[in-house]
Amino acid sequence: MTNTDKPVLPNRAAVDPAVDHASASASLRPSPREAAFYGRRKGKPLRAQQAAHLAQELPSLAIDVAELDGRALTQLFRVPVTAVRLEIGFGGGEHLLAAAQRNPDIGYIGAEAFLNGIAKVTASVAESGLANLRLHGDDVVPLLDRLPPASLDRIDLLYPDPWPKRRHWKRRFVQADNIDRIARLLPIGGRFRFATDIEHYAAWTLARLLADPRFAWTAQRADDWRLPWEGWPGTRYEAKAKREGRTPGYYEFLRI
Repeated sequence: MTNTDKPVLPNRAAVDPAVDHASASASLRPSPREAAFYGRRKGKPLRAQQAAHLAQELPSLAIDVAELDGRALTQLFRVPVTAVRLEIGFGGGEHLLAAAQRNPDIGYIGAEAFLNGIAKVTASVAESGLANLRLHGDDVVPLLDRLPPASLDRIDLLYPDPWPKRRHWKRRFVQADNIDRIARLLPIGGRFRFATDIEHYAAWTLARLLADPRFAWTAQRADDWRLPWEGWPGTRYEAKAKREGRTPGYYEFLRI
C-alpha cells in the first residue's frame, strides 16, 4: 500500500488507550461471566408462514454440535461440497443466502442467535431448495469450540453489534479469545472477513488483527477496504448505515 493510498485510520489511542500493536494480541481475556452471550434472542412475532417453516424445516437444517465429533464438515450437507465457510451473526441472511446460491459447491454454516433471523433464512432455504446451507441458532462460541481445527475456508463477521458504550466494549465479538478461535479454525491461506460502519470498531479490530502474527491484512490500496467484496449483495444493516450517513468498511485478513 502506497502512502497516497493508505487509509486514514482512527486514533487508536483515543479509541482504546490500553491497546497498541505490541500488546493487542494479549488484551484482557473475558472471564466466563463476561464471555456470556449478549443481545436479543427474539423480536417481533413471527409470521404464520415463518413459524411453520421453522417448525418443519429447521430440525433438518440445524446443526447439533454433537454431530460434529469425528465428522468432516463437508459431510454435513446434502450435496458434495469442496469447502466450508461460516458466517457469524448473519442477521437477515441477505449475504448468507446470496453466497450459498452463488457457490453451490461450497458449504455454508450460518450462526445467528436472533430467532427472527433464523426464521427468515429457514423459510428462504425451504422455498429455494438450497442444499449447501446449515444453521446454528444459538451463541456461536460453543459451535466454534467443537468445529475441527483448520476446517473452515473462510469466516465472515459482518456488521456485528458494535457495543458503542465504553463499558460494553468487553461484549464485542472481536476479543483475544475469539481471535484465537478464528485462528484455530482457519488453515494457512484461510480468510477472515469483517465489515462494519462504526469507525472505532474498525480501529479496534485492526489494532488486534494487525498485532497478531497469525494474520495479515490483505489491503493493498484504499479501495480494498472502502469498496465491498466481489459479489457483495448488500445487507439491511449496510443500507441503514448509509441512510444514516455512515460509511461502511470491508476488511479481509489472511491466515498466515
